[in-house]
Amino acid sequence: MQLSSRVFESSTVFVTPFPIATLPSLLHGAPVHEARLESPSASAWALSWPRRLVDLSVALLVLALFGVPMLAVALCVRLSSSGPAFFTQYRIGRGGRLFRIYKFRTMFFRSEISGPGLTRDGDCRITGMGLWLRKIKLDEVPQFYNVLRGDMSLVGPRPKLPQYFGIANMPYRPGITGAATLAFRHEEEILSRVHPSQLDEFYFHHIRPLKARIDARYMCRATFWSDMRMVGATIFACLATEPNSAVLRRAAPRILAFPMLPAQEGRAVKSFETAI
Repeated sequence: MQLSSRVFESSTVFVTPFPIATLPSLLHGAPVHEARLESPSASAWALSWPRRLVDLSVALLVLALFGVPMLAVALCVRLSSSGPAFFTQYRIGRGGRLFRIYKFRTMFFRSEISGPGLTRDGDCRITGMGLWLRKIKLDEVPQFYNVLRGDMSLVGPRPKLPQYFGIANMPYRPGITGAATLAFRHEEEILSRVHPSQLDEFYFHHIRPLKARIDARYMCRATFWSDMRMVGATIFACLATEPNSAVLRRAAPRILAFPMLPAQEGRAVKSFETAI
């Protein structure tokens, strides 16, 4: 089974998703297994206690080093709009169990109740502070507390709302980052071209199954080194904003041993086709 790179086309919107064709390089040297969404398998590393030890060590280090900056961000969120600094929500975890996820609040308080569960570019529910946090993914930092609690891992499928879950009975923890997270880093740009009344249907039939298959394929082949490359690629993706994105794209293959990213910036996004 070979992952291929597909282009999403649109007449007006240009999106630069993480190229799916680069994902096999993250799995170099890993044993090949078949990914099944109904009864997903996992590599020995994905279920091992050394992986959990790595998760705990990194989570403790991040929370210790960035505890004070996180308090400063929480204060800014609290002062910039009414409502709590943190947003909590129940998500699907390992084995289908629900857990409470933590994020910095990026929307107006209780606005998620009156709108769809998905967000897209230009969503009027997002605050000014929230827009900045989302751009560099700082709103996800509190999830290191979820990693510490054992709800999540550093790398894995993103934890989904019950109505959007894609991999049934996951034997592994969801992650802060993952293969599908990188492949669909600009998902909100893609969804901005969909009419609000069709948002859930479009996501359910086109994006959800593709993300689930990418994540399932990664997790049944994951190793320590593929996880570290995934974390490194995530850091680069978060920093790769204009005008430094071109520099970081050139540096990524040398530092992370990735192949050069194909030049797809000038092509646009339109249809979702099976990538596996």
